[in-house]
Amino acid sequence: MGHRAFMLDRRGADLFFKYLFRLVSLSSILALGAIVLFVFINGAEPFVFPTAPGIRLVTENIDEITVNGRVYRDHRSFIALPGDTASISLQINKLGTERSLEIALNDGEEPAFTSREGADLKAPKINSPEAYTYTISYPGKILGLEQKIHLILPEPPYGLLRFLGGLEWRPTYNKVYGIFPMILGTILAGFGAVVLGVPIALLSSVFMAEFLAPKPAALIRSGIELLAGIPSVVYGFFGLMVIVPAVKQIFHAPSGNSLLSAVIVLAVMILPTVIAISEVSIRSVPLSCREASLALGASKMQTAWRVVLPHARSGVIAGIILGISRAAGETMAVILVAGNSVQLIRSPLESIRTLTATVALEMGYAEGRHNGMLFSIGTVLFILILILNGVILWMRRRTEDPS
Repeated sequence: MGHRAFMLDRRGADLFFKYLFRLVSLSSILALGAIVLFVFINGAEPFVFPTAPGIRLVTENIDEITVNGRVYRDHRSFIALPGDTASISLQINKLGTERSLEIALNDGEEPAFTSREGADLKAPKINSPEAYTYTISYPGKILGLEQKIHLILPEPPYGLLRFLGGLEWRPTYNKVYGIFPMILGTILAGFGAVVLGVPIALLSSVFMAEFLAPKPAALIRSGIELLAGIPSVVYGFFGLMVIVPAVKQIFHAPSGNSLLSAVIVLAVMILPTVIAISEVSIRSVPLSCREASLALGASKMQTAWRVVLPHARSGVIAGIILGISRAAGETMAVILVAGNSVQLIRSPLESIRTLTATVALEMGYAEGRHNGMLFSIGTVLFILILILNGVILWMRRRTEDPS
């Protein structure tokens, strides 16, 4: 009886944990899908919709204004006009004298302003503090009491090719969002880190797994695992204090904050990940493979490189993929050592800015179209990492199946 009750309790516990694990897994998948969908939707919005449904007018120190024949008194919010408005007629009464301003709107061109003033009134001052925004200022007798009208035009949907292929990133004034230098900087930094770091990681993992005694190997393995847990800002601070001055001194560069510094720091950062995964994969190769190779007369070095490493190819490639993902997605360390200049570089000693650095540096103050473009950068980074990983997996299949 007791044994039967124990089996029932055990079966109930198994069912409970079975459905609990399913629920947690499903919730994780849904949460991940929701995050990806949220980023993609916000990233696509700047290329589909304008920034506002219509034109907005904001007044300062104006009690009464007539806009296209409609009178607004003590208006505290913005005045909305349809987006297809071709002209705007404004009338303001100032000390018994009426001011008139005609604004002609032309698609893709600067608005034309035509004003009519009273005999004793000065003409308004018109300036454009940033693209798609114009300020009409009427001087007052006391500083700070000048009357202002802010004309805010909606930004049209931004061109996708202009976004991906643009060479300038001026989001606050000119409203220009070109990220090609950032894409190039991200690819060069990640590729350079892989070229520099992966051979060192493979040599280290083969040495630890095949040639080093178990106790020293365990000690070094523990140190590598500790290196994997160091925060990226610590690597960045190390690069800023050691690598950046060294690059500046060795190459006599104007500044050590450059692509080369970023590559060195990223190569050091991906070493623990690639070494740990590769070393585990190499140690997992059956002992019979090594014995068969040695029995045929191969040396230990030949066995390690010609037999063991090809058998561990799957795990090694997984480690390389994780290393590429970390290098492409690294933010804080790159911000500290790369210089963060949006430019097409001609030398490894020039400053770069990556996609992740742009999001981290500008998300705190971005708004409107600028904020949406940062989501678009996140989408581009996500797709870029998928493409890089897909290329590596494709190359892996080609090497495994040459036909």
